[in-house]
Amino acid sequence: MAFIVDKERIKTGLIIFRRGDVTHNNFYCRIKLPNEDRYKTMSLRTPDRELARDRALDQDAEIRFRIKHDVAVFNRPFRKVAEEYLAVQQRRANAGEISANRIKNLKNIFECALEDYVGSTQIHLIGQDRWTQYPTWRRENGTGRFREQVSDSTISTEMGAFKAVINFAISKRYVPASHRFEGRPKLKMPKRDAFTTEEYRKLHSVGRAWIKKATSPQGTWYRTICYNFILIMCNTGMRPSEAKNLRWQDVTHANDRNGQEIVVLSVRGKGKSRKLVAPKSVGDYLERVKTLSKATRPDDAVFTIINGKPAKFLYSDTVKQLLEEADLRDGPGDIPRSTYCFRHTYATMRLSEGVDVYILAEQMGTSVKMIENHYGHVNTIKHADRVLMGMTGWESIIEPDADREKAARMSKAAATRDKAARPAHNRRPRAKGNPSS
Repeated sequence: MAFIVDKERIKTGLIIFRRGDVTHNNFYCRIKLPNEDRYKTMSLRTPDRELARDRALDQDAEIRFRIKHDVAVFNRPFRKVAEEYLAVQQRRANAGEISANRIKNLKNIFECALEDYVGSTQIHLIGQDRWTQYPTWRRENGTGRFREQVSDSTISTEMGAFKAVINFAISKRYVPASHRFEGRPKLKMPKRDAFTTEEYRKLHSVGRAWIKKATSPQGTWYRTICYNFILIMCNTGMRPSEAKNLRWQDVTHANDRNGQEIVVLSVRGKGKSRKLVAPKSVGDYLERVKTLSKATRPDDAVFTIINGKPAKFLYSDTVKQLLEEADLRDGPGDIPRSTYCFRHTYATMRLSEGVDVYILAEQMGTSVKMIENHYGHVNTIKHADRVLMGMTGWESIIEPDADREKAARMSKAAATRDKAARPAHNRRPRAKGNPSS
């Protein structure tokens, strides 16, 4: 290194030196880590050579002790390690292994949440207690996008990023393996807010009238596109990211095994691709969009703004206007609904119609566990007659006339079984010549 002057070798892997790029005359030492091609440099805080030699040997012994007992050697603040981790993830995104949105989300988490919590804290000082206390700190100091308190879903996502940085630090040997976080505080499952059948019908009727209320050609265009966009989303279960990536070449037509026409969409999102099927009506909605669009080549985006450029925000402002027009903006939990609610509506309606959970999971590109965790209540409601059968005030699923006939048969059978089960010595002997006995 050009700035090293007055260098002296104390022993193998240990030197002391002065720096030519500073004004003071203090010594530094540089220690080579055993069995590694890495070095640790420290200030000895003295210009005295003899004292510098003694301190350098002490530092060398301290480093060896730390390595032997699996204690961190390098001191780095959390933010520096997070930057290193983010750089690695950016390379993965550039190689197409993860999405660009993943990088954007990580940056937001590190800058907006974890920076305030542990940004300046040395990585080796962050232990299990800081991990388990994060949800409480976040609720006390953070706000969510739509409400005063940050949601458990957001906290869970942030803790995933927090843990990933610590694991990265362990892999780089900035901290020992004992710093690995154990477990995760239990957080409430976020409620999947869907539209009810009645709300969906209201959205239909209000949407048609809302289009007619537009006061300009541009307003009519956006309202018409938005209305058909909602119909497509509610009848396919696509993720918003998949809708953004959809191209006209991804839309094909086929027939099911009964000969009925269906639409097949090749969708991409969350780093995966799949094919989903939709009814013919979705093809009609797509044709309406195509008729209005200025981008209809095979590789053009299906959902665009009025000039033909891809719709980055999927008409979020226009969707909000329609939901407010229909008085459906807020869900049961008073949380403003978003475009993702159309996917939840699809899942709820398909389960209500009896679609098998395994088939639905494949169609939606998710896991059976996720379906069961978030939509398991749908089957309970659908089969309420079976769940509540026999409870006071609940009608049996058997017709009344059939009930009486069945009750008579069951009574007669019970009497026969009871008679056959009685011991022989308890039965009264029949008198000869007396048929009535």
